[in-house]
Amino acid sequence: MVKRTGQAKGLAVVAFLMAMGTMAQAGDDRVLYASLGDTTRAPIGWIEFCTETPVECRGGASQPRDIVLSQTAWRDLIKVNRWVNENVKPITDMDHWGVVEKWSLPSDGYGDCEDYVLLKRKLLIDAGWPREALLITVVRDKKGEGHAVLTVKTDKGEYVLDNQNESVVAWTDTGYRFVKRQSQSDPNVWVSLGDARPAVATASARER
Repeated sequence: MVKRTGQAKGLAVVAFLMAMGTMAQAGDDRVLYASLGDTTRAPIGWIEFCTETPVECRGGASQPRDIVLSQTAWRDLIKVNRWVNENVKPITDMDHWGVVEKWSLPSDGYGDCEDYVLLKRKLLIDAGWPREALLITVVRDKKGEGHAVLTVKTDKGEYVLDNQNESVVAWTDTGYRFVKRQSQSDPNVWVSLGDARPAVATASARER
């Protein structure tokens, strides 16, 4: 049995949020994905997550915004990516919840790839970053398996926060095939990124 340390993790998250205070500014809204396409279905689990946690999905139509990638903003991205990767332990939804796919904030310290993404997105939004620049994205990883990452749109390009990578890298350097992501204009609208094959985001097998 995996020992749960939810209360300690929750306190750590609160402490981390208090430590982060940098607000990134809006930049231009250029799109660097050559294959940005039509609207498409939300990933499996997103609608259920929004039903259970509506505060994380509120939004509606808004103007696309990119952040200005200052040195401070870059350090914050690295800090968030590393902190979540180190403090959340990987587990499949089947082992965690007894279901194939469930999106949730990893409040007990355990989750799969989309749960890492949800926490990174929340930490950045709570620190003042515009949600329009923080886009949950479904990809196919180097093994061809479904995977979720966080795309951060900046005035210097689009970068990826990933629980399979301790570094923040440009989307072109991930080696992934990008399938779909949230629209900048509405977080509850999803747009195709050029790979029409269905992809279910599942936990990575990254070893600790």
